[in-house]
Amino acid sequence: MSSARLIRKLLNLSALWLCAYAGSACAQSGDSVPAYHHTGDRSGQYVVAGLTWQSAPRLHRDVRFDGAVEGHVYAQPLYWHPPGATSGLLIVATEANVVYALDAVTGRVVWRNALGTPAPAAALPCGNIHPLGITGTPVIDSATGALYLDALVVRRNEPRHLVYALSLRDGSALPGWPVDIAVGLQANGMSFTPRLQNQRGALTLLDGRLFVPYGGHYGDCGDYHGWVVGLRLDTPAVFGGWETRGRKGGIWAPGGIATADAALFVSTGNTAGADSWADGEAVIHLAPDLHRSASQHDAFAPADWHELDEADLDLDGANPMPIELHGHRLIVALGKDGKAYLLNRENLGGIGGELDVQQVSRGPIRAGPASYATPDGVFVAFPGAGSACPGGSDTNGLVVLRISAASHGGLRTAWCAKIDGAGSPITTTSDGSADRIVWIAGAEGDNRLHGFRGDSGQPVFVGGGTDDVMPGLRHFVTILAAEGKLYVAGDGRIYAFSIGP
Repeated sequence: MSSARLIRKLLNLSALWLCAYAGSACAQSGDSVPAYHHTGDRSGQYVVAGLTWQSAPRLHRDVRFDGAVEGHVYAQPLYWHPPGATSGLLIVATEANVVYALDAVTGRVVWRNALGTPAPAAALPCGNIHPLGITGTPVIDSATGALYLDALVVRRNEPRHLVYALSLRDGSALPGWPVDIAVGLQANGMSFTPRLQNQRGALTLLDGRLFVPYGGHYGDCGDYHGWVVGLRLDTPAVFGGWETRGRKGGIWAPGGIATADAALFVSTGNTAGADSWADGEAVIHLAPDLHRSASQHDAFAPADWHELDEADLDLDGANPMPIELHGHRLIVALGKDGKAYLLNRENLGGIGGELDVQQVSRGPIRAGPASYATPDGVFVAFPGAGSACPGGSDTNGLVVLRISAASHGGLRTAWCAKIDGAGSPITTTSDGSADRIVWIAGAEGDNRLHGFRGDSGQPVFVGGGTDDVMPGLRHFVTILAAEGKLYVAGDGRIYAFSIGP
């Protein structure tokens, strides 16, 4: 083994030990990243040994990294590190219904699988993605080396939501898959109209089962519903589904379903024509069997949910963020009304049952947030037009909240940073706790990577060179950390940034 490789291995082992010692939910450079924002709680924490506040300015785009793919990319790439392998694979799914495994070092294609014809805009009642194929972030079962995803595929001139299981070894479909969601729900006595439903949110695995969220298309057309559909993995089939009682109420945030305490948490959007609350504008707690609960412990909606419905100000601008603070199990929810809601995870409280609520943005919050804990509290980062930034100056870009107590007054804006554009943030540390950096891409703005100190918001990196611009970023884009690099997905290409040559 070369001295350079030995040093890298020792750094990675040190980072793993420190991450475990600190009790952080984090992924280090050599670990697989099986889900959106790495873990089921969607916290978005990673360890990148050597990436510190001092070294971050040396980060640059690796122009030797190939990363070419076919199609628009809305889903976060995942990272698979096979046992015993010297390097891993980036798993990329595109709107062209093509799934790739790219070498994480070179960006070259290792395998590729085209799953079928995606739906053209003309086949759908509304929407702004053309063609529409794979939108929600897939999920990896690390124990079996399987990748699960939902693809909208045209069959017999009709779009169908098909859930695939692919072998990460070569991309081949596993026996018994794909599963047709509409057919599976019909077998359970439920009705699902594929052309009205869109699958935007990230998938998740829990208790040996797969869960897939659904909402509608951009434009809010048709009588779609918010859905969480559950599938068995041992004998591939739909075992059940949870559906909003009111029309619409989609589950469409990029983070999709969050998991904590062996349960599922989702946020729902606006319902239509609901005179009494019918599961819209809500945070919902679901057991893995997806049974409908009548307890107020298992749902929260703001007291003004009806006004939010009428104004199309979804609470589902972002996935629920499970956090823990001083022994309290909490949820932070972010809405298109620009408010942040602090909830008791063990008792969501029903209508108006929040522990705290604050106006934190002058505009809608639409992203996959990130969270991290310090001795001073828990911090939650998201893109927004900060309305309560320290110093009294409103800031368009990145907002970071600090939760210091599980009560009224426990939620405040810690710092804000200005960026041009908006993606979904993640954080990195060099060892599990030190050198916390909040990273975000200026998607549909300057299309550059930005990094800020997690404790103060001081900038530590902004791509300034011509090579650092990343054309084709979609506004929900987030960042993946693996192999000592940061990866960002754009239309037709994955971009890689590293400190080294």
